[in-house]
Amino acid sequence: MTNAPTTTIPHGRTAQRLEWRFLPPHIRSVVERHVGSPVLDAASQRSGFTPGFASVLTCADSSHHFVKAASVKAQAPFAAAYREEARKLAALPSGAPAPRLLWVHDDDWVVLGLEHVEARNPERPWRQGDLDRCLDALELVADLLTPPPASLRLDTFAVEQAELPGHWSRVAELYPGQPHLDEAADLAAGFAEVTAGQTLVHTDVRDDNVLVCTDGRTLFCDWNWPVLGAGWVDSVMALIGPRGDGLDVEQVLGNRRLTRDVPTDHVDRLLALLCGFFLKQAAEPVPATSPWLRHAQRWQGEVVWAWLSERRGWA
Repeated sequence: MTNAPTTTIPHGRTAQRLEWRFLPPHIRSVVERHVGSPVLDAASQRSGFTPGFASVLTCADSSHHFVKAASVKAQAPFAAAYREEARKLAALPSGAPAPRLLWVHDDDWVVLGLEHVEARNPERPWRQGDLDRCLDALELVADLLTPPPASLRLDTFAVEQAELPGHWSRVAELYPGQPHLDEAADLAAGFAEVTAGQTLVHTDVRDDNVLVCTDGRTLFCDWNWPVLGAGWVDSVMALIGPRGDGLDVEQVLGNRRLTRDVPTDHVDRLLALLCGFFLKQAAEPVPATSPWLRHAQRWQGEVVWAWLSERRGWA
């Protein structure tokens, strides 16, 4: 593990996705029936790390649509994720910072029609202005979704992440002799109590899941697996990329409404939990459909380790 991680990850070009022309004809027909016009162009969105179809469609009537799709048979985990995302989006209240779900097709393929917005992902390296907009939107999430609608049927952060403290045993095998691993494992073991709460936690706020819109909104994508937890958790997780890109995230923690009163130890326990996850996952085999996934996890793990080490005063 390094103390000054750098990244060569091609942000915005990390996904290998299905293209429109390779969708089965009957699925292309389903999409055109829902959007109401023949599709003339499909711009694949290559950010992220999953292989499902995700494209902005331009139709003969000049309308634009964002569509996601995955085969139930050939891409079962991603089809299940899209199905769950549709359920979650349908239950979010009006005003939540998420693209609106417009229609769903669920048969041999799961296909989602989502609100198309003129937007971009935050620039990399992160800029303070984009980070401020992201954190503002997370404060809106906390305001609107504490507590979230009961129809979302959310598990708690503690339940969903219960296996993560155990990842430190694998990290110890990967980095024999690395100082402070036992201390990090002890911190991670106490994550459940400090991250408990009644707020919807997105759990995957990073640059490829943030839309900085031209109409002034900031929206979050991929609402597949939100959980119930402390309102500050997403804000801390969102700072990993900015920290790695050189922004002063400690100042941010001290200034933002959701994080400024959180005890230092609570933040450290979350960071230790995340660090063990990233470093363990980075050593797993590289999925054929996501060649940059392990690079990204390794980078995030090293960023969090350097951040946690600085906060704890570890050499």
